[in-house]
This record gives sequence, structure tokens and C-alpha cells, in this order.
Amino acid sequence: MTITDIQPARKGMSRLYIDGEFALSLDTRALSEYGVSAGMEIDDDELHELIEKCEYRRAKEKALWLLSGKDYSRKGLFDKLIKEASEDTAEEICSRMEELGLIDDEKYARRLAHDLFYIKKLSYRGVVYKLMEKGIDKELCEEIADEFEIDPVEQLIDIIEKKYSDKLDDEKNRRRTIAALQRLGYNWGDIKSALAEFE
Repeated sequence: MTITDIQPARKGMSRLYIDGEFALSLDTRALSEYGVSAGMEIDDDELHELIEKCEYRRAKEKALWLLSGKDYSRKGLFDKLIKEASEDTAEEICSRMEELGLIDDEKYARRLAHDLFYIKKLSYRGVVYKLMEKGIDKELCEEIADEFEIDPVEQLIDIIEKKYSDKLDDEKNRRRTIAALQRLGYNWGDIKSALAEFE
């Protein structure tokens, strides 16, 4: 097979023509980096290897770009990469990012738990659930949540003072307040104690 033409396409891609017909689009910079040019002979194995190299390079660039903007758990990054790369490539890139220290589930979970406890005011159970949603191992989620030693009743009193102090005057608003607190992951016993202390 002969690469007969390479034409620029959108978003950093190039159209590859083999034996006079359009074959596929590949990453422009990767093609240049690997010295691919019109007139080259290429067999099926070489084409497959080129496709994998281009995919890997593009996925790695995307991972670095994503991580420059915010933190990700391994699963979070994998879920982003899998939209444009194979599972094997996404796994390989995630492993590479871990080796470079650019993703670290433990550090990520600790930072997120802090925000969930102190900004979102979630309960212990709510924090563990949210961390698990991000793909963090359950045991690690519980271990990290335990580090914060949050008193649920004190946390609830703080929430009620800031958001619901004027919504306890009638039964309908009181029920809505209780439902909102339960959605944060707090159990009825702690909510009841907090309401009693607050009032």
C-alpha cells in the first residue's frame, strides 16, 4: 500500500489517502513526528501500529490538558479519555499519569472530602458516597472520611443556622428542611438532635 496524499483536516487532524482513496484521519503532529509522508509504502501491520501511536499521543495530550485545568481521580480521567481512545490506551495513559504523580487517588480524595465536608456540608455517609462515585476504593473513602472527625450534630446545627433558621416556623417548611438535610446524607436521629439543640 502507498500513502498517496495527506491533507489537513480540522482539530489538528490530517486525512490519510492510501492508494488514491481516503483511508482515515490521524493526528497531524503525530504523523509529522513519526515521519509519515506522501509516497511512503506501508503495510497493514505498520498502519495499525501508526494508528495506535497516533491515538496514544492524542490521548496523552488530552490527559495533560485536562489535568492542567483541575484534579481528576484515575476513574475520572479514564472516563474522559475513553470517549476518544480505546480502553487499553486510556488505561495506559492513566498509569503513566500516576507514574508522573499527576493523578493520585488518595490526595484527590482527601482534597475532595475536605470540600464536601466544609463547603458542601455533606454528612460522613454523603462524603463516602460521593468519593466512591469518583471511583475511589470504598475502604480508602472511609479511611479518609474518618480523618476529619466531623460531629454530625454540630455540622447540622451550622447548616440550620446558615440556611434554614427561618424555615422552621411551620410544619410544611420543617418537613422540607428535614428532607433537604436527609439529601445531604444525614440520618433522622442526628437531624432530630440538631433541631432540638437549635430550638
